[in-house]
Amino acid sequence: MTSIDRVTFGELADGTGIEKWTLTNANGMSVSVLTWGATIQSALVPDRDGRLANVTLGFADLAGYTDPAYLAGNPFFGSTVGRYANRIGGGSFTLDGETFKLSQNEGQVTLHGGSHGFDQRVWTAEQVEDGVRMSYTSADGEQGFPGTLEASVTFTLDERNTLRLDYAATTDRPTVVALTNHAYWNLSGEGSGTAAGHLLRIDAGHYTPVDATLIPTGVIEEVAGTPFDFREFHAIGERVRDEHPQLGIGRGYDHNYVLDAGEGLRTAAVVRDPASGREMTIETTEPGLQFYSGNFLDGKLRGGSGRTYRQGDAFALETQHFPDSPNQPDFPSTVLRPGETYVSTTTHVFTTFA
Repeated sequence: MTSIDRVTFGELADGTGIEKWTLTNANGMSVSVLTWGATIQSALVPDRDGRLANVTLGFADLAGYTDPAYLAGNPFFGSTVGRYANRIGGGSFTLDGETFKLSQNEGQVTLHGGSHGFDQRVWTAEQVEDGVRMSYTSADGEQGFPGTLEASVTFTLDERNTLRLDYAATTDRPTVVALTNHAYWNLSGEGSGTAAGHLLRIDAGHYTPVDATLIPTGVIEEVAGTPFDFREFHAIGERVRDEHPQLGIGRGYDHNYVLDAGEGLRTAAVVRDPASGREMTIETTEPGLQFYSGNFLDGKLRGGSGRTYRQGDAFALETQHFPDSPNQPDFPSTVLRPGETYVSTTTHVFTTFA
């Protein structure tokens, strides 16, 4: 049975208290989630020798997450991002003949819901079996999105070292929605240095190339014969500096993978760290996976370990619908209408190998 602990993590400038909920299983693995942004603040996972280390990037106190220097180039450490995860080109979309102008926070692009997205909102928390459910009501027109959205994400931890995230949302007006978690992983431990030697497999034969603003061109290309082919294990840093125009645009990997077809919860990616023996398998019901190799970590931020985060020190694997789907009719739809329920599930299964 997972034990659940709740403590105060700090207060916002207006006096609003932020809670930290920690889930711990019988193996000693624990995951801490904040009501600020429904954020995964830490994940203590055993290595091949049973030693625990925090394998996700984050801060030791609330000040780190609210620091203007952090928010200026927000890397979304561990945050639940929305109302629309990833990018919407031109900061606008048209639905049912009506055009909606959104908050633009990356040039003219809307990234992860805008300048004040779900990552910078206070979520309410309630205990559930083996976990905690975080809920947030996004008002009609917030960041330009139509409809009042009732959103929730439930974090649970079981005895098999599986962290499960179940998302749900309803709306009172036609809208678009895509939620994910933006955890950065380093299976050697947060602050331990580069993750370039981690071995990565992604179960995808295709990806969506991007233009200069990191918006998909609409083309779906095969990964075969390119540095984007991770159908077999490759070190993350093995080909990141290859001469490929797509790697140049993103300063590395920052691309959506079109996961192989399948029903229900299925494997999207597997990551292995030879140094620690930790392995993470990601399963999802989503059609896409954004692989981001931590290209814009620049040493300006210091995490919970007290060490700075530099380029390639961690990576994100964000299960998702495709970027810019509201403007790409050939991509899977992200439209949610009244009477429907958005549901999505992603699991992170932690094991070890010799």
